[in-house]
Amino acid sequence: MSGTVWRVEGFTEIRELGAGAHGRVVLARHDTAGTPVAIKYLNRRDGDERAVARLREEAVMLGRVRDPHVVRLYRFVSGEHGAALVMEAVNGVSLREILAEHGALAPEAALTVLKGSLLGLAAAHSAGVVHRDYKPANVVVRADGLSKLIDFGIAGPAGDGGRSGTPAYMAPEQWHGEPASPATDVYAATCVFVECVAGRRPFTGGDLGTLRRLHLTEPPPAGLVPEPLRPLVEQGMAKDAADRPGSAAEFAAELERAARTAYGTDWEQRGLRIAAGAATALAALFPLVAAGLAPAGAVAAGAGGAVGTAGAAGAAGAAGGAAGAGGVAAGGGLAVVTGAKAAVAVATAAVVAAGGAGVYAVNRNDEPQRTAPVRVAVSPASYTRELTRPALSVSVRYPRVTGLRTSAIEAAANKALRAPVDTWVNDVHTDIGSFEGPDGSAEQYHPSATYRVGVAGPRLMSVRYDVRGGQRNTVYPLYVTVDLGTGREVTTADMLTARTATLEGAKSLTLLLERNAFEGGSLCKDSEPPWRRSDSSYGEGRYLLPKHITEGGLRMFLTARGAEFVPPHWALGYSMACNRNSDATLLRYDQLRGVLRPEIIQGATARS
Repeated sequence: MSGTVWRVEGFTEIRELGAGAHGRVVLARHDTAGTPVAIKYLNRRDGDERAVARLREEAVMLGRVRDPHVVRLYRFVSGEHGAALVMEAVNGVSLREILAEHGALAPEAALTVLKGSLLGLAAAHSAGVVHRDYKPANVVVRADGLSKLIDFGIAGPAGDGGRSGTPAYMAPEQWHGEPASPATDVYAATCVFVECVAGRRPFTGGDLGTLRRLHLTEPPPAGLVPEPLRPLVEQGMAKDAADRPGSAAEFAAELERAARTAYGTDWEQRGLRIAAGAATALAALFPLVAAGLAPAGAVAAGAGGAVGTAGAAGAAGAAGGAAGAGGVAAGGGLAVVTGAKAAVAVATAAVVAAGGAGVYAVNRNDEPQRTAPVRVAVSPASYTRELTRPALSVSVRYPRVTGLRTSAIEAAANKALRAPVDTWVNDVHTDIGSFEGPDGSAEQYHPSATYRVGVAGPRLMSVRYDVRGGQRNTVYPLYVTVDLGTGREVTTADMLTARTATLEGAKSLTLLLERNAFEGGSLCKDSEPPWRRSDSSYGEGRYLLPKHITEGGLRMFLTARGAEFVPPHWALGYSMACNRNSDATLLRYDQLRGVLRPEIIQGATARS
């Protein structure tokens, strides 16, 4: 049967999301309701009847869970070719990707994620299921800020023993191979909460033995979170399971009390808003958006839940009835359809989330797997960052690129494209704080960043960010160019020939720019060039110096018409106003032979 492609009847596949030795994951649409679902196919293997039976039991237990914070399982189907799980397609982005993009979350947002997870875990626990592998990759945040638990692939009945889970989040009893309980999930959820707030895992070690020792002997790292929240960490990460909260629901109630005391009665609304902003910053990668089933703009703009709620919760409602139709109801809603001689290898439970490759199946090593290349595309994304001391709301727009050769390259490219503006967000906060003081009011400041894309593939992508609302050092445009074949940034020094980075080459480039610049050879609009003034000091000299090229003073922006150059005006004797305006000089690519490396000219002029 190895050559047979098996499909669950009643669904039309939209695209394959991932494939491996044990099976494949597809995004599909129900033929009657038209709602999207994720289907994980597990290939048949002889002798795996017990594994299939265990998977069926697990699916039935999870099918009983009815909670908005847990991914819905609709059907379990087994037959002679294998088994399949039909489940909700969650239109959101994994918490792992959010932390990779943003580093950390505001405490209120971290609290909303933890509360949602605890409520979801409480629902699973009430159905007799312990997750046993709670981690950022297994939490998806939607456009409305609501978080959902996914990937119950190693979940089991409470009391099951055996070592399982991800070492960074494993409770002491898991390290000892003792039975898992709801307290095991509480420990892992608290570990992730610390990571969300602090931007780092609670314990880090270079090897498994070190991690084991830290989780077994080191006190909970409560000092990594704000003082009012430290009791939550101390309780949730207690070494003895008996010393942790009695249930996830009980811990959620304690969290609510602590959050209200520390952040006021509206803490959850603020937290959801911040979490939503962090998620919609990656809206172009939401599964339904990536598959063309929902507009990225609607998600990124909030859309009143049109995609975040209707797209995901709608699938959970309409698809919950339609996707399960035709099967035998089991466990309060999950449809279980079986056939003779079903046998599969139970490897990974699959769900759909947004991340490095846009849509991926979560597997044991958490790496997104791309199965088919798609055309390079650029789409808009945005986020708002709420900062304190001083209070500041920074809005950022930035581009996302999809369709690169591998998901790892795609993730690296998008990280590099965003890096300048993410750094600027922190810098502008520090900048304004130096004027206002940490406790001062910054209400008159509303920093924002927009972008312009120059060349956009297939080989290179160049972006200019225009920023507003900063002070001193945070008012200048930002530039970045990325190699779409590797995902790495290409600096100005990388793009220019070795000769250009010499004294003679830098001088020649200066003269070339002046011949194509503003009136009179000025590199600054409406300003007389310094070398025409008898009182000019020329800054650091009459011409560009090699260090301006190698150390980043000279900035470049590749466009379809040519390369825009922005020199360090202050170094050439121009006023600070010129430096602030960052006027650019455009040179055609045919003028840049011998200045730009040949491969850069080829990459900038290549067409899809």
